[in-house]
Amino acid sequence: MRYTQLIKEKGKCNMINLTIDGINVSVQEGTTILEAARTAGIDIPTLCFLKEINEVGDCRMCIVEVEGKKGFATSCIQKVEDGMVVKTNSKNIMEARKVILDLILSNHNVDCLACIRNGNCELQSLARKYNVQEIEYRGEINEHEQDNCSPSIVRDFNKCVLCRRCVATCKNVQKIGAIDVANRGFKSCVSTAENRSLNDVNCTNCGQCIISCPTGALHEKDNTKDVWNELKNEEKIVVAQTAPAVRAALGEEFGMNIGTNVTGKMVTALKRIGFDKVFDTNTGADFTIVEESNELLERLKSGKGIPMITSCSPGWVKYIEMNYPEQLEHLSSCKSPHQMFGALIKSYYAEKINVNPEKICVVSVMPCVAKKFEVNRDEMNVKGIKDVDYVLTTREIARMIKQAGIDFANLENSTFDAPMEEATGAAAIFGTTGGVMEAALRTAFETITGEELKKLDFEAVRGEEGIKKATVKIGDNEVKVAVAHGLANAQKIMEEIKSGKAEYQFVEIMACPGGCVMGGGQPIVSSKKRNDVDVRKARAECLYTIDEKSTIRKSHENPVIKKIYAEFLEKPGSHKSHELLHTTYQPRERYKN
Repeated sequence: MRYTQLIKEKGKCNMINLTIDGINVSVQEGTTILEAARTAGIDIPTLCFLKEINEVGDCRMCIVEVEGKKGFATSCIQKVEDGMVVKTNSKNIMEARKVILDLILSNHNVDCLACIRNGNCELQSLARKYNVQEIEYRGEINEHEQDNCSPSIVRDFNKCVLCRRCVATCKNVQKIGAIDVANRGFKSCVSTAENRSLNDVNCTNCGQCIISCPTGALHEKDNTKDVWNELKNEEKIVVAQTAPAVRAALGEEFGMNIGTNVTGKMVTALKRIGFDKVFDTNTGADFTIVEESNELLERLKSGKGIPMITSCSPGWVKYIEMNYPEQLEHLSSCKSPHQMFGALIKSYYAEKINVNPEKICVVSVMPCVAKKFEVNRDEMNVKGIKDVDYVLTTREIARMIKQAGIDFANLENSTFDAPMEEATGAAAIFGTTGGVMEAALRTAFETITGEELKKLDFEAVRGEEGIKKATVKIGDNEVKVAVAHGLANAQKIMEEIKSGKAEYQFVEIMACPGGCVMGGGQPIVSSKKRNDVDVRKARAECLYTIDEKSTIRKSHENPVIKKIYAEFLEKPGSHKSHELLHTTYQPRERYKN
């Protein structure tokens, strides 16, 4: 179990011996009763608890009895003591938890069948566990108007249980604070400043609040109906493109292990749903690397806009537009991979098949809800034609596969469609923090030196540290780089740059902690499972394995890339490349009036 490993890794400290439900347990000093119980295989229910994010003991579902002490102890915050005797499942405890659960449900919209989280709701699971068949304390219910104004996130706080996990994530992990608890007593609710729409406050659309929420109070703006309608339109050629991180997580929606590579099954499922073509966004990632590397070299020569910062994370881009608009010159002008690829599908591919670009509908399957915001930016079009028409999250495409009655786990493997089917291992690791930097360094090294890079793995930019810094030797040059993931860490990097103390030439920033593998559109993993399994690591390892097994591991060696430059784009950084693959950014108000 991951808990056991974590406890062992805390370092040398005093061991505490206690008894939990008659089982002798030995754990390190400072361990909570909840952690200690889990090392012994004892499951104490939780609702508000989210390890290292929300450890406040608000919901009280995790209460236990401690011999010799009055009342109940909240196990997620109560530290163990030597000789402690704990009961987790006594009659008193079970009855008390049932009352707590009844009280939570008494002010909850229980229309579970119509809820997007039906079958994957932590409150629903607890109700099932404690055999709640009717709500005993049903009385007055708070009614909140649903917030649908954001292009990315829907707030339905009639389903909120005031666990505060979303608040803690937004405030502490991302350092945004777009939401907080408002009012007191019965009128308490999670709200925004002046109860404005998420679209009108400093929300970056990252969606980390969604994957923290135990219920359906927060979820992605659903575009599945729109896509079904496009698929039924015989006058449209509907093309799907899939991000690298999706293939490392989609299988979880069908009972497969976290980090299972389902690339081939995913392609088969999309074709069965009815997509005319299925392309790989990884090809777009290869284009991003080639264009980004060329841009970096130009900036290093001119000395302008250094450090250059990656621009493939739309949540991060919106963050800098709102919070550091005076630093926008540092952002790479490259569009994100799926936007680049969408522009190429509606130009290069449209010419190849001799079809009007307006007849092509591009659907991006992404791990990200901020991409739903990105596709509607005014800048993301070429001559008035949108690069990408719709974004579906990993969760949304899973729902469509289920609606189509497809037995995903038993599907045969298929390959991406020509003529844009090739992608490299470098593109695959885009989906994890440090991956963009590593892919760019592979290409930059060979472009600058004209020599073959012998060791392709840049381990200095890998790992789960919030900020990673390294100095990379490229020929006679030393390039200082930094990698940050999560907006709290982005803030630290930006403050360095703002103060003039940063010595970096190139910086990668991802809005989501861990990068796209932990995007706000990925499968939602329960708090218990998140405590037992390192979800981020498992999904990232899947992508690194894809890279290691790839025949081609450098973006600039992708034959499709070479062909499209030769036939269509001329060269990296050309006028046509800039027209299709690059964009601009704008200062953005944090709060709309």
